[in-house]
Amino acid sequence: MAKSSTHPAPKGLSPAAVAWWKRLHGEFDLTDEAAKFLLESALRSFDRMSEAAALVARHGIVVSDKFGQLKSNPATTVERDSRAAMHAAFKQLNLDVLPPMKVGRPSGR
Repeated sequence: MAKSSTHPAPKGLSPAAVAWWKRLHGEFDLTDEAAKFLLESALRSFDRMSEAAALVARHGIVVSDKFGQLKSNPATTVERDSRAAMHAAFKQLNLDVLPPMKVGRPSGR
């Protein structure tokens, strides 16, 4: 039985976030409650960032206010803050994503 099936994704995540949940649970030991909480937080932030990015794509980075003046689209702030929250949660998970390096000095020419 695969690891991901023993750790079902939280309800309400997008299909892309569920795919990440399954992949990361398959690659890393994320069984403690803190890791599951951080991963869920990261993926909910990913979903929020994606929603905001879609709004920015649809309406542009600037919008007109009620006086016709251009202002920054509020979704750009949501996108930025959600991206920062996602990065912070992934950083706190401390996942080892690089392949292990050889021990010793690098070979010379």
